[in-house]
Amino acid sequence: MSYQLTDKFGRDITYLRLSVTDRCDLRCTYCMAETMTFLPRKNLLTLEELEQLCASFIARGVRKIRLTGGEPLVRKGLMGLIENLSSHLESGDLDEITLTTNGTQLSKYADNLKSAGVQRINISLDSLDRDMFQKLSRRDALDQVLTGIDAAQKAGLKVKINTVALKGTNSDEIPSIMEWAHGRGMDMTLIEVMPMGDINEDRFDQYLPLTEVRDQLARHYTLTDTPLKTGGPARYVRVAETGGVLGFITPLTNNFCAGCNRVRVTCTGQIYMCLGQADRVDLREAIRGPEPLKALNDALDRAMINKPEAHDFRIDKTGTYSGSNRHMSVTGG
Repeated sequence: MSYQLTDKFGRDITYLRLSVTDRCDLRCTYCMAETMTFLPRKNLLTLEELEQLCASFIARGVRKIRLTGGEPLVRKGLMGLIENLSSHLESGDLDEITLTTNGTQLSKYADNLKSAGVQRINISLDSLDRDMFQKLSRRDALDQVLTGIDAAQKAGLKVKINTVALKGTNSDEIPSIMEWAHGRGMDMTLIEVMPMGDINEDRFDQYLPLTEVRDQLARHYTLTDTPLKTGGPARYVRVAETGGVLGFITPLTNNFCAGCNRVRVTCTGQIYMCLGQADRVDLREAIRGPEPLKALNDALDRAMINKPEAHDFRIDKTGTYSGSNRHMSVTGG
């Protein structure tokens, strides 16, 4: 079967975000609790099953695959999976393989990623101050990340910096991170904190609306809206003073659901049609059944029927919020 994955609202699904592991070598305060219980390794899809899953999505019209985690580069054998998937780039059936990483492992893998056909990556970085980085990630790893960024750029990878805007924490640092990123030829995207999982933190204390951030930046920089699209939910402006591009991902202040072209699959083979909803379809059962190709297509059809029109993330002034009890690392960043 090769017909396009299309949901009941007429949105074509062309973008797969695939988590290859729930494990991570950082413990960012907005993403994880300090003490995390990770999945038993036997629960994860094998690399061969992940490849088979990707092939089914590609056959149904997916043109972009983003590998996520946890931290994807801690998954043993990941480079072999990427190298195998690159055959779909060569055939023209896939436009892009990319990944989101915290950067800690890039000094080892940047050259291999480039050789395997990856052209660009997103690196999550929330502070350039060593003490603040350690406070946010609960690990003293800033130097490791910066070395990874150097390696990625040297390898020829296009790098975009992703920064979660956190009230009273890194908010004052956003302009300097932006100037640093643009000065190195890297675009940057700001992200609103999302109410996902029990992290032992108050979400309202963390939440900084990006409408406020943009207004503050506009007092010091000239921001011009641009129609740039990278396949995801960000809306972009060009910053005249730096010459760079700045994106805003705003699931709370201005949701982007009307144009959603994405689904997420966990490392255990659960497809979540929406990051902010609990509905899922089990692809692992399908892929391990007696007729995996037919079962996978049937499961994907069910997923399209159940994909909601919009998420229901909300954080209000009373400090109450609605979201998901899954940690971001379970679904994939």
